Amino acid sequence: MVRVAMVVTNACAPDPRVLRHARWMQEAGYSVTVHAFDREEQHPLSENHHGVRIMRYRLGPVAYGGTLSTYRGIRRFQRKVIRTLANEPPALVYCHDADTLRVGCALKTSNSIPFVFDMHDLQHTWVRYAAPQSRLRAGLSGQMKKRMLSRAKEAETIITSSAQINEGQPRGFLEWLHHHGLEGHAVENRPMPPFGPTKTAPNDTWTVGYIGRVRDMKAFQLLVEAVKSLQPHHRPKLRVAGDGTVAAKVRMMLMEEVEAGHLEAEVSGAFAHDELPELLAEVDVMYAMYSPLRGNILQGALPVKMFDAAAQGIPSVVNDDCLMGDLANTEGIGMAAPWGDEESVGMALLNLKDRVVEMSASGERERQRWLKAMAEVFAVIQ
Repeated sequence: MVRVAMVVTNACAPDPRVLRHARWMQEAGYSVTVHAFDREEQHPLSENHHGVRIMRYRLGPVAYGGTLSTYRGIRRFQRKVIRTLANEPPALVYCHDADTLRVGCALKTSNSIPFVFDMHDLQHTWVRYAAPQSRLRAGLSGQMKKRMLSRAKEAETIITSSAQINEGQPRGFLEWLHHHGLEGHAVENRPMPPFGPTKTAPNDTWTVGYIGRVRDMKAFQLLVEAVKSLQPHHRPKLRVAGDGTVAAKVRMMLMEEVEAGHLEAEVSGAFAHDELPELLAEVDVMYAMYSPLRGNILQGALPVKMFDAAAQGIPSVVNDDCLMGDLANTEGIGMAAPWGDEESVGMALLNLKDRVVEMSASGERERQRWLKAMAEVFAVIQ
């Protein structure tokens, strides 16, 4: 069986997009191993996920974020994977996100192995998030962007996670690639059926959820103020689940608000993907807003949690004046609200309390798009 090596700089524990595309690759007749970076050294070194092998590398604890130590840790991981794959070359390297392109380019140069670039978001924008006014970070971000575009040109094909919804509004990552002279294919992060139980309208109390990576403190500060802008008898319970760089700070902030009597909240940490339907069953409205200081928010990011929620009938509140707002409004799976306007965000949450929504398309449509994007690659590696 033809072997494919996928590379990702997280532990893939889980990474739904990586594992979804790995399973599609397997279903197309290929043997897939995911080479993942267990930065926190908390997961099994080897794991089987429905026939897909996950091989995890431990190279010392490496924090998430835009620090120098993070960069050095990722470089160690890249070098290790390059050596591993050069020793027993696969037919294809499948690079998830820009920080794995070094691996694809190295193997193409040394062993003539083609590679695919799956661009989940605009990774170079993350380095500016902590200090967007920093000239040093702006310069570093620019260098990362230039390097990514140069390496991406070597890919056999480029797949990304969003494209424009409305004519005349080139807001997706696909259009961002076009603007920089690269062609690609959009495959959205929509879940595959079967889905969990469909939402029913709440009888009395209701819950706003945030289920996913907890990385944006400003988003949670806005959520708290939005809930507090509502009359006490209209306020929802908050349900937060997930780990991330600011998870501890968010938990502390929410518990302080609970102790002050301003709101009710339940917070839990990391969860397995098979726990997601049960978590979503607790939620009436999904909160999926992010600080626009993250450049990829305005340039085409589509929250996975918006699709996961809609699959179970749950509407989402998202940022306005960007692609996620366009999609929420077009498909009727949520409402867009202006960033920083806590009263508007609060009213959007309240207005969606009783609504049950339905996605216009599931991950099955995206699988067909992925197969089309990969057709020429399959022809090369047979």
